[in-house]
Amino acid sequence: MTVFLYIIYSNSKDRYYVGHSDNLLRRIPEHNAGQCKSTRSGIPWILVYSKPFNSRAEAMKEEYRIKKMKSRKYIEKLIAEYYSPVSASRLYYARCSQCLG
Repeated sequence: MTVFLYIIYSNSKDRYYVGHSDNLLRRIPEHNAGQCKSTRSGIPWILVYSKPFNSRAEAMKEEYRIKKMKSRKYIEKLIAEYYSPVSASRLYYARCSQCLG
């Protein structure tokens, strides 16, 4: 089962939230519907980073590692690398490879 580590951002609070989920299409709207106490005050949230893992344990380990650092600078570095042109081209290639089978 694929589980995603994700980072969402609230412009109104200028705050990041790190979490994990096996269904981002469900989880992000839950944050924006106020169903999560820890993110209720920051609505709306936008997804700024996600990374797939093969197990929930791996995703939780990475989530804990990031949260333990308590570093906004590190989170913003992760996001910047995620959106860098090199990363974008790798992502495009990976998607194309999957499509071509």
